[in-house]
Amino acid sequence: MIFNPILPGFNPDPSICRVGDDYFVATSTFEWFPGVQIHHSRDLKHWRLLTRPLTRPEQLDMRGNEDSCGVWAPCLTYADGLFWLVYTDVKRKDGSFKDAHNYIVTAPDIQGPWSDPVYTNSSGFDPSLFHDDDGRKWHLNMIWDHRVGHNSFAGIALQEYDPEVRKLVGPIRNVFTGTELGLTEGPHLYKREGWYYLLTAEGGTAYDHAVTLARSRRLGGPYELHPDAHVVTSRFAPDNPIQRAGHGDLVETQTGETYLVHLMGRPRLGQNRCQMGRETSIQKCRWGEDGWLRLESGGLEPQAQVKAPDLPVHVFPEEPSRHDFDEPDLPDVFQWLRTPYPERLFSLTDRPGHLRLFGRESVGSYFEQALVARRQTEYSYEAETLVDFEPQTPQQTAGLIAYYGRYQFFYLAITFDEVLGRVLTIFACPGDYPGGGLIAPLDEPVNLPAAGSIAMKVSVREMALCFEFKAEGQDWQRIGPAFDATILADESGRGAHSNFTGAFVGMHAMDTSGQAKHADFDWFSYRNTK
Repeated sequence: MIFNPILPGFNPDPSICRVGDDYFVATSTFEWFPGVQIHHSRDLKHWRLLTRPLTRPEQLDMRGNEDSCGVWAPCLTYADGLFWLVYTDVKRKDGSFKDAHNYIVTAPDIQGPWSDPVYTNSSGFDPSLFHDDDGRKWHLNMIWDHRVGHNSFAGIALQEYDPEVRKLVGPIRNVFTGTELGLTEGPHLYKREGWYYLLTAEGGTAYDHAVTLARSRRLGGPYELHPDAHVVTSRFAPDNPIQRAGHGDLVETQTGETYLVHLMGRPRLGQNRCQMGRETSIQKCRWGEDGWLRLESGGLEPQAQVKAPDLPVHVFPEEPSRHDFDEPDLPDVFQWLRTPYPERLFSLTDRPGHLRLFGRESVGSYFEQALVARRQTEYSYEAETLVDFEPQTPQQTAGLIAYYGRYQFFYLAITFDEVLGRVLTIFACPGDYPGGGLIAPLDEPVNLPAAGSIAMKVSVREMALCFEFKAEGQDWQRIGPAFDATILADESGRGAHSNFTGAFVGMHAMDTSGQAKHADFDWFSYRNTK
């Protein structure tokens, strides 16, 4: 059996591609750099993070992008001996306007090198590429209409892509305006037995989300709707542990079995908050005699356990729970925010065996923030680190942070007090957007020795998040209250249609004095404790 989610933690908008015996899933990374996560499997059950292809400034520069902007809904395909990756860089999402620019990159191998991007359009987001059996290529994306009184999700645009001239050519056609559920986006196009099948996402990415299917004998439509309208949704099943099911993509195995990957969320304990954000799930499907796709389990509800395909089991080594930063490159599990110039944020060679962070702008900055973090993948976990940091001003901080976004974080930090000297404190932002103000959980900061490394720990148990610390030769000490960990969720603040990422935990350094005071992290560990 396959147990969902197959990609736990923030891994939304999956696009799946099979090449021979290998399966690849690309997921959105939003403002986190490098852009796009690509996981690899050979049995659809066991997965490993393989690569992130958008690594260079020419491909992606998100400095200044708001929270939950950046890379939305990539599409990964394979044709003509190349991998094709289509993606959006969203510059603005709030309000009536969207600034969303779409690009294509290619590579002869999934691990690169990936090309410089080809710009396609900016008429909407969620682009995809369809390779027809006559050799022509077709670009799709949802159409964004900013006009007052109009449906902002105006339909699915279809236009030919010419790889020789490297641009979109010919007429633009609106081939599908969706169902009454609305918010039609995330198009993927397939051809089977003479039919063109158009799979879309509808209902928004929260609790009304759904995968919708339509088909036509002609590429340009008209497209007739599936008899059930949708293939999978949790909107009628509030007790299903898999919620927010939608935004899917199809793959056929070597043995002719059909599977659907889709995003999902896992709210807990009656709380409609998903700390892991939107994750990737998989469902087994079948094609009926009427030519329509349906879940093999029947009905529309996603299943937490799914029958595995008839393929050899292929297990990958587990990700180590501790990283000692002994290699010259950052371990793949970590990402940072927005900038394609990581050398300004961190170094693994300045002090061998340590991750050195250079204090940059304030926590939550949209431009240059020295935060290196990894995804939270279960509701209960422990993360620890050891930091060597000697600040000289209150504007310099470094430590362990549980982070969702600019207004949603808990930060255990070494800093400086004019009277007490080196101290330990907590900065917290409870997610009451748009206020965004810090709260002061401690009556007074905790005195620390003038020098020496400090170990830090964050423990999350369901809805409670707690910090501990210890100086050299001492025992662990609790610091601060138990915080509401569900603040680090899509639905915190203004709801799930304003936030789209997931909870991270990692290492942070800040120096708003502009001196770039560095902090050295000896190691970082993470383990789930469910």
